[in-house]
Amino acid sequence: MYALFDTAIGRCGVAWGERGITAVQLPERTESATAARLRRYGTEAEPPAAVVSAIARMTALLDGERDDLTDIVVDPEGIPEFDLRVHAVARAIPVGETLTYGEVATLIGLPGSAQAVGQALGRNPYPIVVPCHRVLGANGKVGGFSAGDGAVTKLRILGIEGAAPGGQPSLFD
Repeated sequence: MYALFDTAIGRCGVAWGERGITAVQLPERTESATAARLRRYGTEAEPPAAVVSAIARMTALLDGERDDLTDIVVDPEGIPEFDLRVHAVARAIPVGETLTYGEVATLIGLPGSAQAVGQALGRNPYPIVVPCHRVLGANGKVGGFSAGDGAVTKLRILGIEGAAPGGQPSLFD
C-alpha cells in the first residue's frame, strides 16, 4: 500500500507493509510518474498511524525542521547486508552535516569501497528516512542522486538542511 503527500520539494510518496516502511518516493516530474513508481507496492490507501507520523516528520524535515528520523521503522527485507551497513551509517549522519562516500566506506570497515557505497545508496529504497543525500563525493562534489531531478534534488534537500556543499550553485543563484 502507498500514499502520496505534499512537501516543500514536491509530491512525494511512501509505501508500507506489516514490518514498516518499504519505500519512500521523491517527486518525479509528474505526480502520475511518482504514483506509478509506488504501484509495485500495492494500491493507494489511507496510511496507518505510524506512517501518518512518518509522513508528518518527513514533511517537517523538508520544511527545515531538524529531525533525524532514525526511529522511523523501515522494512529491511530483501536489502543486501552491505547496503544495510551503508544505510546504518547514513542514518547516523546528523541533519545539516555530510560525509563522503569514502568516509562511509571507512566507517563500515571497507576503506577503498567508495564506489560500492555509492551504488548501495543509489539502491536506497527509503530516501529522506535513510538520508543518502547527506553523502557526497570527494572534495564536496555532489555525486549522483537517483531520485527526481537527480543532483538538483539532492542540492535542494541539502540546502533546506543547511548543508549545501561549498562551491556548488544554489537553486536560487
